[in-house]
Amino acid sequence: MFVWIQFAFIMEKVFRYNEIANGIATQIRSGILKAGDRLPSVRMLCKEHSIGMNTAKRVFLELEAQSLIEVKPQSGFFVNKLDYLRLPLPEASNPSLKANFNEPNELITKVYSNIGRTDLTLFSIGVPSGNLLPLAKLKKEVLYATRALAEGGTEYEPLQGNVKLRRMIAVRSLAWGGNLSEDDIITTNGGMNALSFCLMALGKAGDTVAVESPCYPGIFQLVISLGFKVLELPTHPVTGIEVDALKKVLPKINICLLVPNFNTPMGSCMPDEHKKEVVKLLAECNIPLIEDDIYGDIYFGTQRPKCCKAFDTEGNVLLCSAFSKTLAPGYRVGWMAPGKYKDKLLRLKLVHSLSSPSIIQEAVGNFLKTGRYDVHLHQLRRTLQHNYQNYVQAIADYFPEGTKTSRPQGGLALWVEFDKGVDTVKLYDLAIKKQISIAPGRMFTLQDQFENCIRLCIGLPWSDELKFKLKQLGNLAKMIS
Repeated sequence: MFVWIQFAFIMEKVFRYNEIANGIATQIRSGILKAGDRLPSVRMLCKEHSIGMNTAKRVFLELEAQSLIEVKPQSGFFVNKLDYLRLPLPEASNPSLKANFNEPNELITKVYSNIGRTDLTLFSIGVPSGNLLPLAKLKKEVLYATRALAEGGTEYEPLQGNVKLRRMIAVRSLAWGGNLSEDDIITTNGGMNALSFCLMALGKAGDTVAVESPCYPGIFQLVISLGFKVLELPTHPVTGIEVDALKKVLPKINICLLVPNFNTPMGSCMPDEHKKEVVKLLAECNIPLIEDDIYGDIYFGTQRPKCCKAFDTEGNVLLCSAFSKTLAPGYRVGWMAPGKYKDKLLRLKLVHSLSSPSIIQEAVGNFLKTGRYDVHLHQLRRTLQHNYQNYVQAIADYFPEGTKTSRPQGGLALWVEFDKGVDTVKLYDLAIKKQISIAPGRMFTLQDQFENCIRLCIGLPWSDELKFKLKQLGNLAKMIS
């Protein structure tokens, strides 16, 4: 009970400055406030919003941390020049709206075989570097968990998973309006395990699953391996799937699987009104929505985006997530909140895995409970945002003229679109010879598209060496353009 009260108090206390800072940040990024524009003083902000001095100062500290404003002594606060926004956005995708059984491109295996290679700069693998993770603290938590658990953690967990972990996930759902309880949640062995269980519970071979286009390659591999067809939806690099396109294909699909918050590779984030409409449309047609929110905690703004689950009143949304992209990829700690399908999912878990790793789940649950996860997330988000800005600045400086980049407001992915003449499979082969691994765009579709695109992971620590690697990549792209 204390945890819930404490969390509610914190949310009430910080929400106001987050809300104000987020409004100003949106005006800056949309161009309403332009480089060099002067912002209100601390006192003026207090007067305009009826807030205290400390809250107003937090607003400006937040905006400064995001590199959106600069402070000029004796003059005040001014909007920064955002050079990284000068590159144009990639085109919205326009896939065929015909479902297919196509095998995922063999490039996926080729690229992901590079995992773990220390001789390569792995722009291709979408996880944060170990240098950005709290490894020493996690090791201590694992040790504490072996001492705290009965029989040293050798016994089976309850079928639904570690109680402490589920409780802390439920508490965190308050931040985006999920209002989950620990009883709503089932733990899994990673995020893909959660998605796999949901697909198996909901469909049968021959059913059609609607996804974003471009889409994470692992989703294609999973869906096709289960005998389903894939229907790719047109997707905008800022706002996600085109809702009108979804309306047109509703009679053709059986399941919808989306990554509404900072999906890979585009990094788009669906507006709340789109999420609400999608949830309503699918519920009316009795089409379940599997929502993968694995990147939701990695937001660059002042507030965590809501999940589609926040608008679900009928239990039709199966929310899935994991700590693989924020805390420890190798721990394989995932979870799902499957709504009205909970009993089906519990039966599947009983058959396929029975129990989750006790020690690791206890360690992660305690890491959340102590508040260390939020401290880590704050630093991780700032680092990734600055990485994104540095990457785009390097791309603007070194890549061929006409290059376009996405503008993610969170996540780990940067989508880069070259002119049509650049074959990124050829670019991959050239880059490997320079010890650089990239993810060609053709990996992210089952159709013939995105041949001139790549995805770059921004989860590597920024350095002069990384900047040089991007320069090398840009020079290679110029050679073949």
